[in-house]
Amino acid sequence: MAGRRVVWHDGNMGARIASGLFDSIWSKLARWQPTRVTRADVRLAYAVAVTVDVAQFLFGPFGWAGFDEILDAIAMIVVSRVIGFHPLLLPTFVLEFVPFTDMLPTWTGCVALVVRARRRQGLVSDDAAPAIDVKAKRVE
Repeated sequence: MAGRRVVWHDGNMGARIASGLFDSIWSKLARWQPTRVTRADVRLAYAVAVTVDVAQFLFGPFGWAGFDEILDAIAMIVVSRVIGFHPLLLPTFVLEFVPFTDMLPTWTGCVALVVRARRRQGLVSDDAAPAIDVKAKRVE
């Protein structure tokens, strides 16, 4: 390497590092992106969100030692698997650790926003199950 100069960055190394970090994180999360979200997936995500929000409201602001956090982790994983990971899930997960905010329906609101975003992306199928079409015959 005598006489050859190696340039490790082009003056904007911070942006390149951040871009590479986000690309590597997104490649890991891309597996969690659904190709299609069905009505059943949306209903399951809402059911999980409402169940967790109601349980946290009933347990009160202090909950049981660590039980609220376990519910939040389960909700984050299940909702991410069912309707796909979305960056809105992260602040919702973090917000649940703030006292008294776990009594708000944050998971339900977050699922509503993510489902709305998925609809705009065209990932939610509004097609109902195909109906059975039988032609009537007159029996004599």
